[in-house]
Amino acid sequence: MREEILELTRNTKETQISMKLKIYGSGVAKIDTGIGFFNHMLEAFTKHSLLDLEISCKGDTHVDFHHSVEDVGIVLGQLLKEALYPLSGVERFGEASVVMDEAAVFCALDLSNRAYLVYENFNQNAKVGEFDTELVEEFFRAVAINSAITLHLNQIRGKNTHHIIEATFKSFAVALRRALAKNARIGTPSTKGVL
Repeated sequence: MREEILELTRNTKETQISMKLKIYGSGVAKIDTGIGFFNHMLEAFTKHSLLDLEISCKGDTHVDFHHSVEDVGIVLGQLLKEALYPLSGVERFGEASVVMDEAAVFCALDLSNRAYLVYENFNQNAKVGEFDTELVEEFFRAVAINSAITLHLNQIRGKNTHHIIEATFKSFAVALRRALAKNARIGTPSTKGVL
């Protein structure tokens, strides 16, 4: 595991992203994706995961928000993968149920070095403001694939789309924080001897 600040820049014809990540931080966020609602979700994620995260994204938001949201997920996933593996001395598994008013979302994850996403969030309007809510799944798919995390996100209940999405980001944050809890007795948390 790498505990120092990691940095990555990714430039395409659609997005220019610079990101810094510290996995054992204090929840400090400096986020500018050009998408207000997405900034808000990433700030909530940072606060509750206790990662330190700095993101600058300039994207083709005049087209739509898809490229920016997915590409931020790609870069975050790549930095997480660089920080995590080879995994040693942490719990590895994490789960959390987070409520926000009427909404409840459950997250379970495994720092497995095997990418997989189960995303079962159903009761959502098509948009929160100008933000297409289908992009939430795209973000988490990009994170899971690029970080090699097995990630399950399940909506338990909820009606307000903003609440559901915010509970989703927060449940991921808390589950990740718990999976990253240090436990020196574990060593490599796998019967295979490597992750």
